[in-house]
Amino acid sequence: MSAPPPWQGLGVLVTGATSGVGRATVARLATEGASVLAHGRSPARVEALVKELRAAGGTLEGLVADLAAVSDVETLARRVLAGRTPCHVLINNAGVGFGSDRKRRETSRDGFELRLAVNYLAPFVLSRVLLDGGAPLCAVVNVASIGQEPIDLDDLLTEHSYDGVKAYRRSKVALIMLTLDLAQEYPGVACNALHPGTYLDTEMVRAAGLRPLGTAAQGADAVLQVLATSLTGRTTGKYFEDGHSVRANPQVYDDEVRARLRERTFDWTRAEPSFQQHPG
Repeated sequence: MSAPPPWQGLGVLVTGATSGVGRATVARLATEGASVLAHGRSPARVEALVKELRAAGGTLEGLVADLAAVSDVETLARRVLAGRTPCHVLINNAGVGFGSDRKRRETSRDGFELRLAVNYLAPFVLSRVLLDGGAPLCAVVNVASIGQEPIDLDDLLTEHSYDGVKAYRRSKVALIMLTLDLAQEYPGVACNALHPGTYLDTEMVRAAGLRPLGTAAQGADAVLQVLATSLTGRTTGKYFEDGHSVRANPQVYDDEVRARLRERTFDWTRAEPSFQQHPG
């Protein structure tokens, strides 16, 4: 008889749960005994997902928020902290890809470059509000990318020579930097990042006009493999590809760059009146 998965009986919050890797991940978690908090931007899609997986025997709660708005992200975190389901694990999966027109710069509701806002700022706020509130109790898993480009501290919002691929890759480097910061600041919680697979069959990839090279289920396998390593091995502060801990872009390990990015991010998010955080 095989051992139960390490997330059995745990409460797991997954962002971007209504499609692609997120949907495949929550389907696995729900069928393997986790209590899933499934986030999405569309109320209709969240409702449909919850209905489908509950009918299959899963335990799910749907949560709706626009991760392109700092206030919505914080409200999401507060709802989780006040909810009936304890949050043991946070999987920051939601993301924005290259875009269909890579030369068109998009902004969030708060005026930040959209890829940085959703791929980095949202996990920054969500993770820190939850962790400062006592959750997640066990692990944070950040879905990053093998596509990485050093951030430009003088152009963090990619306002010059805009390119969606560059903005995306920079946002993922920032996300891995956040992972290392959280691992240092919250030593009792395993915090890791991973590349889920190259050009998987997701809305993000199709919207960019790219041909999928793998399935969303493969991405879910990669996410859950890192989650298992986080929960059982207490590994923390690592970046994974193909199930192995590897070095990310060298800039990720530059303490000074990480500190300057962290400081700028706190300045941005503190502009939201309700977001109150320590500087770490």
